[in-house]
Amino acid sequence: MGIKIVLLVIFFAVMVGVGIYSRRHATSVDGFVLGGRSVGPWLTAFAYGTSYFSAVVFVGYAGQFGWKYGLASTWIGIGNAVIGSLLAWVVLGRRTKVMTQHLKSKTMPDFFGERYDSKALKIAASVIVFVFLIPYTASVYNGLSRLFEMAFHIPYAWCVVVMAVFTAVYVILGGYMATAINDFIQGIIMLGGIVAVIAAVLNGQGGFMNAVFEMAQIPSDVAVTEGQPGAFTSFFGPDPLNLLGVVILTSLGTWGLPQMIGKFYAIRDEKSINTGTVISTVFAIVVSGGCYFLGGFARLFDSPEIYDSATGAVVYDSIIPHMLSSLSDILIGIVVVLVLSASMSTLSSLVLTSSSTMTLDLLKGNIIKKMSEKKQIVTMQVLIVFFIVISVVIALNPPTFIAQLMGISWGALAGAFLAPFLYGLYWKGVTKAGVWAGFVAGVGLTVSNMFLGFIESPINAGAAAMILSLIVVPVVSLITPRLKKEKTDAVFACYEEKVTITKKRSLQQE
Repeated sequence: MGIKIVLLVIFFAVMVGVGIYSRRHATSVDGFVLGGRSVGPWLTAFAYGTSYFSAVVFVGYAGQFGWKYGLASTWIGIGNAVIGSLLAWVVLGRRTKVMTQHLKSKTMPDFFGERYDSKALKIAASVIVFVFLIPYTASVYNGLSRLFEMAFHIPYAWCVVVMAVFTAVYVILGGYMATAINDFIQGIIMLGGIVAVIAAVLNGQGGFMNAVFEMAQIPSDVAVTEGQPGAFTSFFGPDPLNLLGVVILTSLGTWGLPQMIGKFYAIRDEKSINTGTVISTVFAIVVSGGCYFLGGFARLFDSPEIYDSATGAVVYDSIIPHMLSSLSDILIGIVVVLVLSASMSTLSSLVLTSSSTMTLDLLKGNIIKKMSEKKQIVTMQVLIVFFIVISVVIALNPPTFIAQLMGISWGALAGAFLAPFLYGLYWKGVTKAGVWAGFVAGVGLTVSNMFLGFIESPINAGAAAMILSLIVVPVVSLITPRLKKEKTDAVFACYEEKVTITKKRSLQQE
């Protein structure tokens, strides 16, 4: 217990220390929200990765999907690395940085307002962010608290409150720069922790080959492959179609999440984009791939402790904590700090995104007509506390499974924003009506499915919302009035500006 407590004290002290150090970067709105748009590749890449992967992935998703799909759940981690990190940086990184800086937009709703010349779109987008980031924020606490209860026997409520307080302190003190530096530190912990935990768990099962052999003997209980042994060690697992839905939501979904896209706004230069692409992809392979690979062995740890005593159903969120409960004290301490790192990095990104969106896109110029630079920063700091308090209240009375909250939030946000944002960076032909159609399709499908349940899994509903939006936006845009040519030409002029670079970066024809 002493080792665990020492690790936690050091961890929290470093987080607060970084917040104090970063105060000088948070004296302006641009500094508080985007770190002055001068954040280097390592900090940006780690901020992207740690915001991507939280306790939801390590505890909720890895346990649930590892149980359902066996070793094939590793495909989710591979999809996260290739689609959610590599392709996201290649397709969105440079264009996002250039256009948002040209439009002087600091948030995703601000981008919609400037890009499509519509204050109504900006307000609607900020409301969607406000409504759907809160359940996402609440879901971050749940997985962490289960590990704390296992490791320290501390009540769930205390875990939630302590984590919320420390996150609020360093985000309020240092803004984006504090979250970026802490994300880097937390990311290093996550990388080392995942490798150590996988090695320890597999070693406890007689090594990798023996663990795979034992998994191959387990008959499938999935309807698609009922009773078939070896399904949980097969290439695509017992249920490939539902597995694909998870890959789409958790990988492509990041392209439309405001807290993820915001990282591209803050990038410093061209080199940062190239370096950040490689770093964030490697990070995703190790962290996400490692989490789902570990979860793939979940059925080897089948015991009464992971079942609900009343209903007999598997409690997915308890699988990973149960897998780790037999590890040594030092390893459990590392796991707790690992998941704490993953959770606090995601939480800080979410509350900073929510507060900046609420202040800059909803309150400023609409409810409060005149807001000085200092007043905007103070308002954001107050709203950070507000968002954290609301998320704590929800987290203290959470739904049954983390993944349900996560799936609904990701589905609504990515379904609404992915298509209008992606097309808006590349195509002049997107219309206001097309963007509205994308918002309605994404949010409408996700919310209606919550109540009607025509798609059984909220994960698949989120994936369907994104695909529907990607179809609806261009179709509606082709049959509705375009924006004025002068407006779109002015927006896209940023891509045509001439810059001088070295031949090391680009070859020039003679």
